[in-house]
Amino acid sequence: MTRDIPDYPLDIFTHEAVRNARDVDDALRELAPAVRLADGTVMIGRHAHVAPGLMDWKSFSSTSRPWHDPASLRPEILLTDDPPRHTRVRRVIGDALSPRTLDAMKTIFTAGAQALVAELKARDGQEIDAVEDVTRRFVYTVFPDALGLPPGDRTHMHGFSNMVWATMGPENALFREAMVEDFGPVIAWLNEVCDREALDPDGFGMLLFRAADEEKITLDEAKLLLQTILSAGADTTYITMANALRAWAEFPQEFAKVQADPKLVRNAFDESLRWDSPSRMAGRITTVDVPVDDMVVPAGTRVGLMFAAANRDPRFWDDPLDYRIGRDLRHSLGFGYGIHACVGRTLAYMEADALLGVLAQELESIELTGPVEPWMTTVGHGPARVPVRLHFR
Repeated sequence: MTRDIPDYPLDIFTHEAVRNARDVDDALRELAPAVRLADGTVMIGRHAHVAPGLMDWKSFSSTSRPWHDPASLRPEILLTDDPPRHTRVRRVIGDALSPRTLDAMKTIFTAGAQALVAELKARDGQEIDAVEDVTRRFVYTVFPDALGLPPGDRTHMHGFSNMVWATMGPENALFREAMVEDFGPVIAWLNEVCDREALDPDGFGMLLFRAADEEKITLDEAKLLLQTILSAGADTTYITMANALRAWAEFPQEFAKVQADPKLVRNAFDESLRWDSPSRMAGRITTVDVPVDDMVVPAGTRVGLMFAAANRDPRFWDDPLDYRIGRDLRHSLGFGYGIHACVGRTLAYMEADALLGVLAQELESIELTGPVEPWMTTVGHGPARVPVRLHFR
């Protein structure tokens, strides 16, 4: 016998809800295996249901999602398609990320990390922001360079990111705040730096256009794909690294493990991705009736599969609010799961190896100096500011 999906009485996308997103999402997960928001969207937050839901793209399709607007700023290629288009485009990215390309990117990431840490040493013991002064600065410098974008002012990257993430949620106050500024200059910048003529002829971006020359994708798809990667590969990476620095301050015994064994940097990055995932949910639409325990989500329902809540589900994780580098993270959902798992995982790891690796070697300790300020967007999640003091050896 099935029971009805309960209605959820709270708006989980208000300013207050976003400020307390971890508590809000965890409370929703604990209410029931699935709950229905006021607009009809069904949220699923338990690991036992989110993980297989992400794997099952035929039942949980990306062709339509909650609050979906095909004309939005959010790129509509790769991250949001189902096979066969998704498979075709993903193959293009895999071919472009050849060993030669990855070696060139690693050089850029390593040099950028070393240069930044040298500057940070001059501010030893001073209060800085781990987001603006460290991780976002690093990613917004080295990642466009690695893609072969032209040098110059990249201040528009943050505005672009805010607008793209805003389109993933409902058109509420937070959406309007992200769109309130004239975004014409941001879009003009985006189109300019991702234009074929502006790219490094030996860079990653140009490889996408060469794939178009070979008719593996279209020229329009090549440009849109580059814009997709620029958006998707930047924010989640710098947020996860900022969370790692925060966790190293809050759990110094775990940081000591990384300091003692640099090979644990990747484990530390993965655990920060689980501990406070940079995306609250993945949007889907059901194509068939889907059972969720003793409930049924009807076909045609827009659904949120809640990464972050599932990554803190005490049914699956031991002491999930603790940051533990030694966890078995094979079933962490931070990078997604299944065919829509993060295509930029390799690049994120390389950036983390570079920056977190050199910081682990050079730092004596990290000290939080004030409250962490949240990123005020609906579906994206993470810190906008992490005030710290870095104490170097």
